[in-house]
Amino acid sequence: MTASAPLVTVIVPGHDIGGFAPAALDSLLAQTERRWQAILVDDGSTDDTGEIFAAAAASDRRFRALTHAASRGLGAARNAALDLVDTPLVGFLDGDDELTPTALERLSGTLAETGSDLVAGAYVRSRFDGERYLPGRVQPWVAAATSPARMGTTILEHPAASANIVAWSKMSRTELWRDVRFPEGVAYEDQIVAQLLYTRARAFDVIPDTVVRWRLRADGTSITQGRAQLRVVRDYLAALRGGIRVLHEAGARAAVVARLELILAMDLPPLLDIAATHPDPEYSAVVASFVADIEALPEFGDAHPDPALAAALAW
Repeated sequence: MTASAPLVTVIVPGHDIGGFAPAALDSLLAQTERRWQAILVDDGSTDDTGEIFAAAAASDRRFRALTHAASRGLGAARNAALDLVDTPLVGFLDGDDELTPTALERLSGTLAETGSDLVAGAYVRSRFDGERYLPGRVQPWVAAATSPARMGTTILEHPAASANIVAWSKMSRTELWRDVRFPEGVAYEDQIVAQLLYTRARAFDVIPDTVVRWRLRADGTSITQGRAQLRVVRDYLAALRGGIRVLHEAGARAAVVARLELILAMDLPPLLDIAATHPDPEYSAVVASFVADIEALPEFGDAHPDPALAAALAW
């Protein structure tokens, strides 16, 4: 690889994110590590997302724009881009979020030092205060996953890493994706994939650096903010089940316990609250079925959730 050859491909999917995409692309342009290229995937947007991506590609050859005529979901958008990656490393950025300026430098530099297959960094949520997005603090489960720095670890040695389940807080060697792709046609497609990468990596690194600012939609329209919808909660619980299954099949018992503790402390309480007043009885049935499934797991008895964690969801 020459000094100017791209080192990492950043995959940036987006659907109707015209109001957010410019800041996401600016955060790429501001990177201290310049050896990147980005594949921008417009997933059937009805706003100007496609035009923004096309303009970026026309103005800077490091950007490449793809378009899905109809929305196929984030999984399909990411997979289409993964098939085109030709760099040693690959990372992700959702088109409504922002990389911190040193993100690519720190992630790629760590992999260069350690030779690991994967590195994960911390992230923060940014909330709109009426004028601008303000980043919060690193939440405790993210901190437990990424701090202190650990080099050349595994999911057996560092089960708390299993809490860092988002695609966009990580960089990996492209080879790790040889037979891994995102589920398509569902929400929360990155949760199962994150656990697959942790369990398949020969070794991975974690660093406490904040690498992404995750912008929460002020209008509540993101998938993550829509869990009162029956379709969304089905996908959500299927992703949680799938992630636990991957860890269980890999023999990562402590990681299963760690995931159960977080699910019981943070994921289930709001769903149970929604179910208590939801107009569709099927919602309650879906949540109850999930509760029965996790209670039947052999690791369930060893899970001791910290109820105080739920307060950090507001950070």
